[in-house]
Formats: sequence, C-alpha cells, structure tokens
Amino acid sequence: MTDSPDIPGTDDSAPVRELAEIPAVEVITRAAVMLMSAAAEKLGLSDTDPDESPYRDLDEARRLITALAGLVTASAEYLGLHAGPVRDGLKSLQLAFREASAAPDEPGHGPGEKYTGPVW
Repeated sequence: MTDSPDIPGTDDSAPVRELAEIPAVEVITRAAVMLMSAAAEKLGLSDTDPDESPYRDLDEARRLITALAGLVTASAEYLGLHAGPVRDGLKSLQLAFREASAAPDEPGHGPGEKYTGPVW
C-alpha cells in the first residue's frame, strides 16, 4: 500500500487491525451503523429540508432499512448492550420512511417490518 495524504487511513502510522482480531459484535455493529447512515442519506435526513434533498431515494432507503432489519433481528442476541440503541435507530428510520412516503405502507408492510413487526 502506498502513502497518500488524500486518503484517510493510508499512512503507515495508522494502526491496522486484522479482520480476524475484530470481535463479531463490533463487525455486526459497524455493518448496522453503515446501513443506518446510508438509509438516513437516502431518506434525505442529512439535509435541512429532506423533501428537497438531491440524495432522497425512497426505493433505495426501503432496501437499506429492510437489510438493516434482517441484520438486527438475526443478530440481536449477540449485540448485548448495543441491541437497544441499534433497534431504536432502526425504528426511527422505519418511522421516517413512513413519514416521507406519499402513500405510506400499511402497518406491518413497511420496510423491514416483516422482521420487526409493525412500527407505529
């Protein structure tokens, strides 16, 4: 790997962790945070006016939220103290999706609700 001052984490002084050394809960939590962040962007939540966000894409947001719900549901028993905040983040995204939709899905049919149950 070459040094590049423009790319974070490419200098030789940055500590590198081997993937095998990272605990599963950390890998799962990082994946969940990545999905949450991407879904929030696709909902336009990073802009002051989400309705005008150039990144808003509800179809993409639905896919990301559903993937997050599957991950959270499948790994909840392993997340320990991280489970509650991750579930809260998921629910917030599901509610934001419902709010952003011109024709909201029926409760139980929104993104990820087949895994989490209806979100109100």
